[in-house]
Amino acid sequence: MPVFASALAAFIPIAFYLFFMWKFDRFDREPVGLYLKHFLWGAIGAIILALLGSYIFSFFLSFSIHDPEIRHRTETIMVAPFIEEITKGMFLLFTISNRKFDNVTDGIVYGGAIGLGFGMTENFTYFLSYGKTFDNWLMLVLVRTSFTAVMHCVATASFGAFLGYAKFKPLIFKIVFPPIGLVLAMFIHFAWNFTVSFSQTSLLGFLFLSGSILLFIVTFKLAVKSDAKIIFRELYDEAEHEILPFEHVTILSSIQREQKGWVDERIRKAYIKIATALAFRKMQLRNSTGKNKVVYETEVTFYRSALMQLLNGIS
Repeated sequence: MPVFASALAAFIPIAFYLFFMWKFDRFDREPVGLYLKHFLWGAIGAIILALLGSYIFSFFLSFSIHDPEIRHRTETIMVAPFIEEITKGMFLLFTISNRKFDNVTDGIVYGGAIGLGFGMTENFTYFLSYGKTFDNWLMLVLVRTSFTAVMHCVATASFGAFLGYAKFKPLIFKIVFPPIGLVLAMFIHFAWNFTVSFSQTSLLGFLFLSGSILLFIVTFKLAVKSDAKIIFRELYDEAEHEILPFEHVTILSSIQREQKGWVDERIRKAYIKIATALAFRKMQLRNSTGKNKVVYETEVTFYRSALMQLLNGIS
């Protein structure tokens, strides 16, 4: 099929997934620039490293597995999940030090963006390489867009979720959870590749991935609800100290905050942004030690002062 048609088929659905995932994180959306950096890492950086790693593994496999078909299947089932989940996930190990990476939701969003970027580029190459006829091309587009690309998203998002959960937990969590998350990502990838590699188990693969996607959506939804609870808890404390009205606490921790009329419309968006930042910085401060604690103390003071100035300016 033509390059342009394959490029559109690879990009447009993934762009929709990318936007939807960012939008679904309604209480503390990530900076667009940082979000897109993760997507680009998956689309370019992780792909390049995965190709290099796969080439090395393939070279050594050629000495022990001489049948090309068996070697290719081994690479698909065993090598790809191992190499690709490492190359996708390694960027998250840099991001986790960023103060904007502070919970499960952030891990899901950033990890999912990487997976979508990887899936987009991989889809494009598959559409070009294997879409010899229109029927074959269309089937590839449907299957890989609906399942394979989403598998990459779910797998790397799972690793990100474990990183996000462990960030502000005791040391034992920081040691144990990241490897568990990476192994889970590899297992999701392996299970999909294995089951769809054989006609006898392909239906099982679609059922497995459908269940994984459903579990991912539920987990994402619960993580967003957890964010709302953090905002409520931290801002309720601020209301008790008369920093903001009690009636605003419930609104700021729900989707009602997107509605007009509950506060002066001139400050509503700034109010939401500052109050949300204050809530999360307070959570981070409570769970931090050392230099990070000093940084978060400074930011809590800054956002609290900004909030007071904003509200006093309209009173």
